[in-house]
Amino acid sequence: MMKNRHIDMWANRCINLLACCLLCTAVSCGSGKDNGEEENISTVLPDEITEVSAMRLELTDFYHELIANGIVSARNKADLRFQLSDNVVAIYVKNGDRVTKGQKIAMLDQFKLQNALLQAKDNMERAKLDLQDVLISQGYSWSDSARIPNEVMQLARVKSNYDNTLNQHTLAEYNLNNSTLYAPFDGIVANLFSKVYNQPDASLPFCTIIDNLHPETDFKVLESELPYLQTGDKISISPFSANDYSCEGEIVEINPSVDKNGMVMVKAYFDNNENRLYDGMNVKIHLQRSLGYRLVIPKEALVLRTNRKVVFTLKNGQAQWVYVQTGLENSNSYVVTEGLNEGDSVIYQGNINLAHEAPVKVISN
Repeated sequence: MMKNRHIDMWANRCINLLACCLLCTAVSCGSGKDNGEEENISTVLPDEITEVSAMRLELTDFYHELIANGIVSARNKADLRFQLSDNVVAIYVKNGDRVTKGQKIAMLDQFKLQNALLQAKDNMERAKLDLQDVLISQGYSWSDSARIPNEVMQLARVKSNYDNTLNQHTLAEYNLNNSTLYAPFDGIVANLFSKVYNQPDASLPFCTIIDNLHPETDFKVLESELPYLQTGDKISISPFSANDYSCEGEIVEINPSVDKNGMVMVKAYFDNNENRLYDGMNVKIHLQRSLGYRLVIPKEALVLRTNRKVVFTLKNGQAQWVYVQTGLENSNSYVVTEGLNEGDSVIYQGNINLAHEAPVKVISN
């Protein structure tokens, strides 16, 4: 009996000891989990103030911007052709050479042409002698041509074949002169593909002379943009192949006709002093016209929230959510028509993920 009581007491002690161990383990595990959760929360949700850039809203001179595509063409451009078909004996230039007005370009074989001119001169001298003989037979001399009646002079010219001989001499002289090509104006040589000692293709120009120092460009604008254009406006022209380069031009012509697509053709002149724009090159046209003082914000200041235009303003160290309406725009700014007032401090950087009344720190103004 005493032995059984002793066993029961020992068993109860073991059970109590085991229960205490389990309780301590549970408490230890629970404490570790709480610390982990707190550490994880502090990592995911840091308590930081967003750094932003802001500007004071003021009335600013707003420039309406027009961007169009155009094509460069030379104001002076001439396709040179030989009037006769013969072998080319000399070519004095090559593609890309700059020439001056009157400079030789190329020459045909002149042997036959010179002989034809000499023969025409000889025939001309014979015709003059025949004309004088006819006039003498009518009682007049060549030195008295001023008092010879018109009908007598006309009869003498026909009988002596003088007019026909004169025409042949003029033609021979013309052919010889046109056997050499000359530059009609200062420019640059292009599209020269013929070779010496060959006959050039009569269906194609021998070469082209382009005045590339004073080109022009044609471009189209929408009819709704016509109120912002007028002759004399300055434009900026830059090639698609070199966006880092631009030159200034001037609108000289606005075609008073709207095509079926609602477009109007505009022409501008410009100087190509650096010779970086070529005939036929595609260029971008950029025009700015002042529309007076307006409330203007940078495009970076505008964000969309639920498909509505929002601008964050700065007030007492917090970002304030403001709905706005905009009007005209150009490549870098909007005109604000509703929602903001002159003097407001507008956040234009660091505003992408801002919330209403979020604390912010201004790093630049």
